[in-house]
Amino acid sequence: MSAAKRTKVAENHFGQVVIGPPGSGKTTYCGKVYDFYKDKLNRKVEVVNLDPANENMNYNPAIDVMKLVTVEDVMDTLKLGPNGALMYCMEYLEENFDWLLKQLIEIKNSYLIFDMPGQVELYTHHNSIKNIFGKLEKMGYHLCAVHMVDSHYCSDPSKFISTLLLSLSTMMQIALPHVNVLTKADLLKKNADKLDFNIDFYTDVLNLDYLLDLLDDAPLTSKYKKLNKALVDLIQDYSLVCFVPLDVKSERSLLNLKSAIDKANGYIYGSGEERTIQALLSCAVGSRTESERYDADFF
Repeated sequence: MSAAKRTKVAENHFGQVVIGPPGSGKTTYCGKVYDFYKDKLNRKVEVVNLDPANENMNYNPAIDVMKLVTVEDVMDTLKLGPNGALMYCMEYLEENFDWLLKQLIEIKNSYLIFDMPGQVELYTHHNSIKNIFGKLEKMGYHLCAVHMVDSHYCSDPSKFISTLLLSLSTMMQIALPHVNVLTKADLLKKNADKLDFNIDFYTDVLNLDYLLDLLDDAPLTSKYKKLNKALVDLIQDYSLVCFVPLDVKSERSLLNLKSAIDKANGYIYGSGEERTIQALLSCAVGSRTESERYDADFF
């Protein structure tokens, strides 16, 4: 009998599934948030690496999919390219779900952080990752998808529209509680004067008709006015996409994102952790100058 059939929903487990395009900062975030939760919040936490091509981990994973299958081995054995090999690896993991579940069962009372691959297709129309976490949900794992995108995409209207569509498509496909994140927000703020709108426009996804005006004026996109309008209307009709800015070097920023994720998946921390959070916030408020106060409020 498989481990999945033997496993009963006897207790709740909480965690986050860190997804997003390559270069968005997923693995860096996983390492930073692991240290932050463990050292600053006293939260028992473990990282699970489910990226079969992740060779630059800045943490020691409790579970590593590369012990089951790697992109490099699949490319050599089946003569596939990197994208095809990665999709094969996720399908192989789905077929060997018991391998993952047996190790998860051994992790007791820990908050889980899943570090995921960066191939966009895995989250927009491929079903393996959706199926894996769908099974875990039925077993009492309360997970939140943390979808990370580089804040650089705010610098161009067409790129930002693409980011919004990607986020919306991912939310609907993965079907988990969802928090969208604009990473490298320190660079976003540093270059705020070069943006077409203020930062709130991009994080709160305000009236996109203003963005549509820019698209209609641009020489490369003006000929697609009807398509641009249809895309903008689609995003605004659902009204689901907004972003939390993240600077991984800022504890206040990590706290803000933690609060959004905990609210999304229903995680309730103990009184000890709550006191630690309040102490961190008090220290941040007490030590900052007037100019720093704006930064703390933003991050």
